[in-house]
Amino acid sequence: MQMPLATEAITPVPIPAPTVASFDMTMHSIDDADSLWVVADKRRRIQPKKYVPSGLRTLDVPHTYEPTLRDDAAKAYLKMFRAAKADGINLVVQSAYRSYSTQVSVYNGWVASLGRKAADLQSARPGYSEHQTGLSVDIASATAGCTIQACFSRTPEGKWLTKNAWRFGWHLRYPNGKTSITGYKFEPWHWRYVGNDLAAELNRTPQITMEEFFGLPAAPDYAR
Repeated sequence: MQMPLATEAITPVPIPAPTVASFDMTMHSIDDADSLWVVADKRRRIQPKKYVPSGLRTLDVPHTYEPTLRDDAAKAYLKMFRAAKADGINLVVQSAYRSYSTQVSVYNGWVASLGRKAADLQSARPGYSEHQTGLSVDIASATAGCTIQACFSRTPEGKWLTKNAWRFGWHLRYPNGKTSITGYKFEPWHWRYVGNDLAAELNRTPQITMEEFFGLPAAPDYAR
């Protein structure tokens, strides 16, 4: 009887694990005022000083002051507004795009009310405000008296935004406990449109600021 041939041991060839592409931090400029990722803070003035974004669009949504945003941010806000409404949450735009001249009035009003030192924690000086980019929006509660206050974070609107805004490309620009980085107190009402890619990446690290993410210097106060 013929003996069966011995089978040669076969060493399995390892299948390489799929690699996850690293996030491209150079996808957009952080210096160009027209860029989706432009970073404006107390050490990074918008250039030119009286910059006006193109493609501004006024939205037909509940608001206090005219709800004008850059077109891409406007479309994203509408999607977020409709999703919130479907969940029984009614978002109200308190303030959106502000021109340089409008920011002069807003800032001077806070100075007259609070004094310069306190105003600088509450409002950007003209030429340094994210609102001038057309990419930021202050959102108010339709059901509670917590407009432009830390208690907004505890309203149904504030809680919904904290959980869901990133899915529509929005980032909480001034998180709690980061005044030494951003120069501003906790502003749960102030949301910045950065697009879906960056918003998802930022959402991986709760409470992160754009300064920290891009390795920029802290901006607790204005350069002298």
